[in-house]
Amino acid sequence: MLKRFLDIIVSLVLLILLFPVFVVIAVAVVLDSGFPVFYRGERIGRGGRPFRIIKFRSMYVSSAQGPAITGRDDPRVTRVGKFLRKWKLDELPQFYNVLKGEMSLVGPRPEAPQYVEFYSDDEKKVLSVRPGVTGVSQLLFRNEEEMLEGPDPERFYLDILMRQKLCCDLAYIRNQSLVFDLVLILLTLVAVVFPREPGIKKFLLEKFLKTGVDMNFKNFSVSGG
Repeated sequence: MLKRFLDIIVSLVLLILLFPVFVVIAVAVVLDSGFPVFYRGERIGRGGRPFRIIKFRSMYVSSAQGPAITGRDDPRVTRVGKFLRKWKLDELPQFYNVLKGEMSLVGPRPEAPQYVEFYSDDEKKVLSVRPGVTGVSQLLFRNEEEMLEGPDPERFYLDILMRQKLCCDLAYIRNQSLVFDLVLILLTLVAVVFPREPGIKKFLLEKFLKTGVDMNFKNFSVSGG
């Protein structure tokens, strides 16, 4: 109940305070690649219920088809979109999803339905809570686009990267608390200012998830908390 109360208050305040920023971003998107300003993609939320996540559009409208993942130098991404993605500004409208109750400030990463189909029974436990604007996997895999390189990035995502992210989100669920959420929000603010700070990952995993990690992400593993 307290978590939902904080979600409502914080998201409402942020939507009001960030409105001028929203206007500037909207104008930049339109001038760069026209309308629409927002992207509404289907995601799977708590209880397996689908919802439409709201982001500033960062891809060309003509590139709507294709995989739901985006690698570095993806030609579908607009010039303004590259800037928005770098600083995660495209995700700001998700606070509206939080206000509506479809998402939380902190929680597992919301996933596209075509990828949720590949979840194991244990991995489906991440659907027991609202997905979050930020969270463990969002912080640990902020540079996901740089990881998605190779001849078949979607297969790499399904077989390796998605599994590792789900392990992190399951660890979050096992250790979740209001204090942990507040720490994750603080770490998110630090990550925005210092996006290449590796200490955030080490601190997060060792202090709160109580696990060791090999920062070579191909050998990345998370044990129980």
